[in-house]
Amino acid sequence: MARLNVNPTRMELTRLKKRLGTATRGHKLLKDKQDELMRQFIDMIKENNRLRKSVEKELSSSLKDFLMAEAVMGSEFMEEAIAMPKENITLEVVKKNIMSVNVPVMNFVRAMEGDEGSIYPYGFANTSAELDYAIKKLYDLLPRLLKLAEVEKACQLMADEIEKTRRRVNALEYMTIPQLQETIKYIRMKLDENERGALTRLMKVKSMLEDKAL
Repeated sequence: MARLNVNPTRMELTRLKKRLGTATRGHKLLKDKQDELMRQFIDMIKENNRLRKSVEKELSSSLKDFLMAEAVMGSEFMEEAIAMPKENITLEVVKKNIMSVNVPVMNFVRAMEGDEGSIYPYGFANTSAELDYAIKKLYDLLPRLLKLAEVEKACQLMADEIEKTRRRVNALEYMTIPQLQETIKYIRMKLDENERGALTRLMKVKSMLEDKAL
């Protein structure tokens, strides 16, 4: 492992020891964060799979009802019946922080809250019951469909954060910390070598002074 290009002094040794301590603590915190992100990510993936299976099953059932209604009513009449919706629905999106990741929280806002009949944009006299069933199923499915979109987006954001955290953990573990350790080892070796050289010179000077005294 390549060491850092620094002067082998005691001041530099002290500074690098502090950096090593900070890097080691940072590595532990990031590793703990990565583990917790992975735990929550796995829980989200499980929820995502469960929701997707449920939503796809309900969508398939609703589409079958639409096909039956189209067969009974005719495609043109059915399109005319649902062309002008009564209800206006908007989407409200806020953010929730999970382990420093801002994930979306979505909610529907109905313009005609409480009026269940507003989901049917037509009169019941000239339409089939299959169309009513299809629209009601889709309407009841909307919250879960929205929840599925919310969870899938959260999974994507969490996966991105896990990858960023993994890169930072690896950079500290395999580059920064080993470089600091190698540099500290080098400085200690140089300082010990300088001390031995200084001690040898002192002993030589002492020996010369003693010889002169004789």
